[in-house]
Amino acid sequence: MAQAIAIAKKGQGKTHPNPCVGALVVHNGMIVGEGFHEKSGSAHAEVIALNNAGNKTQSSTLFVTLEPCSHYGKTPPCIKAIIDAGVSRVVIGMTDPNPLVDGKGLKALKDAGIETYEGLMEDECIKINEGFFYRFKKGRPFIRSKIASSLDGHIAIESGESKWITSDASRQDVQFWRAKSSAILTGVGTVNADNPNLGVIDWSDDDQPKRIILDSQLRIHPRSHLLKKKNTYVCYCDDPNSKLNLLKKSNAQFVKLEKNNQQISFDSLIEFMMTLELNDILVEAGATLNGSLLQAGLIDEFVFYVSPTLLGGNAMNIFNLPVLKKMDEKIKLRFNDIRQFDQDIRIISRIDQ
Repeated sequence: MAQAIAIAKKGQGKTHPNPCVGALVVHNGMIVGEGFHEKSGSAHAEVIALNNAGNKTQSSTLFVTLEPCSHYGKTPPCIKAIIDAGVSRVVIGMTDPNPLVDGKGLKALKDAGIETYEGLMEDECIKINEGFFYRFKKGRPFIRSKIASSLDGHIAIESGESKWITSDASRQDVQFWRAKSSAILTGVGTVNADNPNLGVIDWSDDDQPKRIILDSQLRIHPRSHLLKKKNTYVCYCDDPNSKLNLLKKSNAQFVKLEKNNQQISFDSLIEFMMTLELNDILVEAGATLNGSLLQAGLIDEFVFYVSPTLLGGNAMNIFNLPVLKKMDEKIKLRFNDIRQFDQDIRIISRIDQ
């Protein structure tokens, strides 16, 4: 199963809105076939593994990270291929949270007389598809915020300049997080200040994660790089300066959402994300959006890159948060992973529940 998980990771970032899945066929103690789901609409991991195993599938054991599907979607159900291949035992990492599958795949296997075992390395299998799990179990994507800061807790100097606080090594690592995300979320302040591309280097336009810009008053500069991308969505509430018709001449799509206290309603934003079937969101934004998401309980994980530099007085903070009245109001984080990139430290952390 550990090897099936490692194989599944090869599909991370390319399978949206599907999960990434890995499968192995074992016959007489030997691995005779393996496969992973490469892209939505392509063959599923189980089918690829069975095809690779050839005539050695009879009385074999199939290890798969996610419950095989039993319904017709973009591809035929995997259950039929498993039964037809003569597999005698199926070991599953986690059940599929999609209501179209949830438990139905297991039942179909059992009804066909195939021995099943579920829950092997379940936590690890959930982790590689946390966003997919969140979308069906919690009704929203998994939201991860990437933050590059100085040692004294700032993300830019007073003028807004932030290039570059962290090292080339840290920025290269960011490519990994972008590549595994369904979409990158940012605010108009960051777009107008930095004019970013927010893309994965060497990926085609079709493979890039979607970009979602929150711009309640349509303040975005018409020549922003992101407006040239066909997979960019600009979410807004009002058009006080009558810019919409001009902006619509770009490649971006414009989505009007509900507002809350003159800002985009997060409930409306989550609903829009769900219509796009987004699993994993990477936030690359400033103090305002990060602070608002944090207060709303919508950041599930932080990826901090901390540089051994000091930006001094009046530099911009990581979050815009209310002033605390008592020490017990502090937000506690739990460090899950700490490692070094050049001279920077990367800290992966979550809210300490």
